[in-house]
Amino acid sequence: MAKAADIQSKRLSKQQLATNFGDLHPPLSDHEALVESDRCYFCHDAPCMTACPTTIDIPLFIREIQAGHPKSAAKTIFNQNILGGMCARVCPTETLCEEACVRQAAEGKPVKIGLLQRYATDQAMSEKHPFTRAKATGKKVAVVGAGPAGLACAHRLAMHGHTVTIFEARKKSGGLNEYGIAAYKAVDSFAAKEVEFVLSIGGIKVEHGQALGKKLKLAQLQKDFDAVFLGLGLAGVNDLGLKNDDLPGIEDAVDYIAELRQASDLSKLKVGRNVVVIGGGMTAIDIAVQSKLLGAENVTILYRRGAAHMKASPFEQDLAQTKGVLIKHWVAPKKVLVKAGKAVGLKCEYTTEKAKKLVGTGETFDIPADMIFKAIGQTYADAATGALKLEQGRIKVDAEKRTSITGIWAGGDCIAGGKDLTVASVDDGRRAAESIHSYLSA
Repeated sequence: MAKAADIQSKRLSKQQLATNFGDLHPPLSDHEALVESDRCYFCHDAPCMTACPTTIDIPLFIREIQAGHPKSAAKTIFNQNILGGMCARVCPTETLCEEACVRQAAEGKPVKIGLLQRYATDQAMSEKHPFTRAKATGKKVAVVGAGPAGLACAHRLAMHGHTVTIFEARKKSGGLNEYGIAAYKAVDSFAAKEVEFVLSIGGIKVEHGQALGKKLKLAQLQKDFDAVFLGLGLAGVNDLGLKNDDLPGIEDAVDYIAELRQASDLSKLKVGRNVVVIGGGMTAIDIAVQSKLLGAENVTILYRRGAAHMKASPFEQDLAQTKGVLIKHWVAPKKVLVKAGKAVGLKCEYTTEKAKKLVGTGETFDIPADMIFKAIGQTYADAATGALKLEQGRIKVDAEKRTSITGIWAGGDCIAGGKDLTVASVDDGRRAAESIHSYLSA
């Protein structure tokens, strides 16, 4: 059935790749921002604000833009979400604040809140840091993980005058913002620039190459610091549960996206002619679209349920399809097709739902693939080696993000109930920091 795998680099010219990976949503001009801000009704009950996980005062910051004060608008945003610049780029605003917009209900055309947020934050980030660090308290806090939750926590703690050391396993800070999102959503090294902006408040030191559970031990952090915050993310990747699902030809989507995000020359990145992606979330969309943009001829997403069940928003699903990605719903992989020790395709079965359970119909088909990407979710790897109570496979926390051990907080994707959204992780970090500050001030 299958020929030798067709996986090559330089499928497209550098010029075409630069075009393909350009800014997904170009920023608003001054005039466009003023026109768009004028569309806001400035609702007193602000359903958009309620829908925002970080409860940014959206009507206020839009009014500040309308009044010609975008930097004041940015400070309003940063007060609740110090990573507001990235969230303006990657947040699924179409299912959060913009979906709740009154104009969306009335006209089907919401105020472009995300683009207005980007307009304000982009201007402010090139200026002096908008917040002043409080007088040093003499208290030290360890933050494990330099992703959105860790950065947000560290920044708020620094604002309160505490000294923070961030321990990050990778060579760069930023977490998923640096390694895990589609390249066309954050161009021009924006993630790195945002990290620099966050750290510019002072009082925060970052140590890279420090992974919890190796040389870095939780017990030692408890001894050396007055409080600890864990923003560990999700290090594990779910398996397909099929024989031969670890053969060459099958890759983790998150690893490939990380490689793509760090590539200095996209033309050197190899991609298959025929690519198959398994999953229905944002990662599945991101890897599928980027494979197409790199020059893959045929890219197919296989998802076991219907479009309405996919975690990826309708906008993201439409984006994939407009880029030429085929999404096949109600399909599940049943067997890895192998040739010469390599995965060359999948045998799939059509699925249906009976009595609220997913079942196979018995009808199968084969799909060839040069590359197969697993994008079926990530799992928490317990770097704390059983010291903390878990719930549903992640760290159990209370409303203030306190763990089962006094003096240790956690937030972001690693906690039970985590929403796997950058904006939700930022909210966790900020809330934890306020709780830590109260604890240290008692």
